[in-house]
Amino acid sequence: MPERSHADTSPGWLGFGVANTAVITTASVAAWYLLADPRLSPFDLYPLPFNAALFWALLFVVWAGFNLELWGFDRLRQPWRGIAFLGAATAFAVVVTYALASGIGHLYPDYAAARPDGLGYFTGALFVLFGFSTWVLVVLNWGHWPWTDLGLKQPWVGACEIVSLLVPTALLYLVLGVPAVSETVREGTALLGIDTLLGWYYSIIVAIVLTGQTWENWPWRLAGSRMRVALVSTVGNIVLGTVLFAALRAVCAVLVGPGTAAEPGFPLDQFPAQLGVCWVAWMILWANAFGNRPTGGGAVVNLLSRAAITFALAVTTFVLYYYVIAEIVLHEPAVAGGLHGNALGFMDLFALVTLLYVVGFESFGLRRPAATVPAPEDRAIAHP
Repeated sequence: MPERSHADTSPGWLGFGVANTAVITTASVAAWYLLADPRLSPFDLYPLPFNAALFWALLFVVWAGFNLELWGFDRLRQPWRGIAFLGAATAFAVVVTYALASGIGHLYPDYAAARPDGLGYFTGALFVLFGFSTWVLVVLNWGHWPWTDLGLKQPWVGACEIVSLLVPTALLYLVLGVPAVSETVREGTALLGIDTLLGWYYSIIVAIVLTGQTWENWPWRLAGSRMRVALVSTVGNIVLGTVLFAALRAVCAVLVGPGTAAEPGFPLDQFPAQLGVCWVAWMILWANAFGNRPTGGGAVVNLLSRAAITFALAVTTFVLYYYVIAEIVLHEPAVAGGLHGNALGFMDLFALVTLLYVVGFESFGLRRPAATVPAPEDRAIAHP
């Protein structure tokens, strides 16, 4: 067995990850108290338009951080890079949320801020659900294909990805999303109800992040050429996401209790998204703050261990959130059967803060552990 560097066995990676988690959790709760908390916040933003702005901020982070690979921001030194990234994401989210509700909403009532329960804000922000799949897919699973193959560099790679995927993303949104929440589209024309749509489509996002990031594009990378990898990963993630939807729904039925799951009107079909957002948040944090460990075993052991670790953390977070944190710490209202809150709010905030801090600020203020030197058998995984 090849000899490994001291950094491979150093416990520093764990301390670094825990420190990141502490900073992110503290910042997330502080932001929640300031902007969204139903009891403590001076603003009346819960749950909407806060969630809408949150979703748009996430899309900006995907565009600027994933597709454009921080082009422009990378010219700044820390902490100015992180501050600029945070400021740009915030400005983008606020402007888009306001423009849709107060601008487009005057022309198309579905987007109007005056719709009951903030549904107008939600209608506009629903676009991000589909964008978080297409624009993340092209980075994590496609590896920026075909633009890097054509010799393009940033910012043209990111710009081409953003522009070329606007049409398919908009089609998904108009065909699947808008009919599920519209007051102007004829009733009965939606292909999926909103709860089923959220649960199923978010499960596809889980599949994209799981295979593309946690598993470093296994098994799709076995398809061969980059074009085949792109095609196989697209179809494969839809299939895997559909399987995950059924599996996560079954897990959620157990976690919320059979009595609650069977209550009339309980949106069990949506709960794969609620558990899924906990899983995605932990997969993002695990890859960026904990080094996507383990890395020292065989490929199968590494990948299955990462999936098991992040899923266990997701289930634990889901239970703590719905039964303890949402009510006692975040002061969110009851849902049913002792459940409080909506994980698509706070856990998306947690994921956003994670990306802003570990990507935008590069974990500023924390000392990074010694870089890990991968063993020869790990290098195929590290470089898809």
